[in-house]
Amino acid sequence: MKSYFYNVIYSIMKKLVTVVFIVFAVTFAGLAQELRCNVTVSAHSIPGSNQNLFRTMQSDLYDFMNNRKWTEHVYSYDEKIRCNILIRLDEQISADEFKGSIQVQLTRPIFNSSYTSTVLNIKDNDFHCKYQEYQSIEFNETSNRDNLTNILAYYAYVILGFDYDTYSEEGGTEFYQKAQGIVSNSANARERGWKAFESERNRYWLMENIMNKSYASYRSCLYNYHRNGLDMMSERVEEGRANVATSLRDIQKVFRRRPSTYILQMFFDAKADELVNIFSKSYPDERNRVMAILNEVDPSNGRKYEKIAENEGL
Repeated sequence: MKSYFYNVIYSIMKKLVTVVFIVFAVTFAGLAQELRCNVTVSAHSIPGSNQNLFRTMQSDLYDFMNNRKWTEHVYSYDEKIRCNILIRLDEQISADEFKGSIQVQLTRPIFNSSYTSTVLNIKDNDFHCKYQEYQSIEFNETSNRDNLTNILAYYAYVILGFDYDTYSEEGGTEFYQKAQGIVSNSANARERGWKAFESERNRYWLMENIMNKSYASYRSCLYNYHRNGLDMMSERVEEGRANVATSLRDIQKVFRRRPSTYILQMFFDAKADELVNIFSKSYPDERNRVMAILNEVDPSNGRKYEKIAENEGL
């Protein structure tokens, strides 16, 4: 009788342990992934194409970005990094080969507010991939076998690098190194986007610029602009705005070293509108200092920055 009682208790305890383990495993799995990435695949430019194929592709790429563990860190759902990937397929070369563009956007929540700041907004026109419906999508860090997953993994690490750089000084280094490794592995790829001589604004040059010590002040700007600037503005508006203004001097240093640097264009593609909003409510002296920097380093958006001056005296 005692043996029977112990067996029953043992069976119950074993089931409880199993349930707890499953709950823990499911919970941990839900916390493990870092990205909260919205993926859109558009192929409306390809006449007569099988749209079901592209819906399946979209679903597969969503799973690849969101269900893969990219770091050793654990994230809660609210901590996940919010980003968007828009793939536009313009040309179907064969049944399973496509060309088009990929646009990557990263946003960052600002401390103690409902505001989200755009950190990254890149459009890459060298998207070239093969995709077969229902074929497993796998990424190999040591191979350039699959250009589709190489591009997606590259931008996953770019997203992580930029996000981490906004929270700690040079916090994204390990992820940039991962992206740089993908560039190196893809040096002999037949597809464009990976080689220095193809363009001055491609995946190769993004990593070259971001890891180049000559442009280290760019990454200092990312940190000071967001962590010491925007994050502070919910409690101390003037101090936070002043820190954003000061961070722009780091961008000015990069410009004066090499005006055509790719990362400068990336910065203003993400930040031009936000800068207008921030400094339209600034003091005249601060507004004038910021305008002088912006007109020097980003003259292409000069008309946009005139809106800052329009609010003088408010």
